[in-house]
Amino acid sequence: MKLNLGCGAKALAGFVNVDKYPGPGIDLVFDLEKTPWPWPSDSADEVRFIHSLEHMGRDTDVFLGIVRELYRVCADGARIVIHAPHPRSDDYLGDPTHVRPITPQALTLFDRRKNDEWAAGGVSAATPLARYIGVDFYIEDVSSVLSRRFYEKYARGELSEAEIDACVLELNNVVSEYHIRLVARKAAARR
Repeated sequence: MKLNLGCGAKALAGFVNVDKYPGPGIDLVFDLEKTPWPWPSDSADEVRFIHSLEHMGRDTDVFLGIVRELYRVCADGARIVIHAPHPRSDDYLGDPTHVRPITPQALTLFDRRKNDEWAAGGVSAATPLARYIGVDFYIEDVSSVLSRRFYEKYARGELSEAEIDACVLELNNVVSEYHIRLVARKAAARR
């Protein structure tokens, strides 16, 4: 099964299109902040949150519940595709329905192997959320979409990749969104 969660008006063929509000192409009207979700455990091979996850889980316990349910419904090896606005972009800040920044750094906290590495290395600044809530996702890929202004400067050769990286650390509105692909790791969790 493939799930397109919080799809709004962007239903995808071949997916179960789910949104909190009814509309064209919506297969199931369901509030994803409510758990449990209506799918069996280990039933999803692919899940998409295309500009939707940042609208969910203002309350930390609700967000962690969403992550727990996502893990439960994902089969081992399931891929989760997330597109979310960069938290230092006006696209994120300008929408009052955006309640939670979604970043690669935060999603890494749900990687059990990373949690174990941090514990073994004495890293105490990283919260071992994978261990706390019983999930295990790893980041397979991350890409950043540059804002139009910075992309055009980069394309014209006015900024190098290193200069873009420096700008990202210091300025707002350099990156407009993240594209993140997670993988659910379940076989190791059962050992």
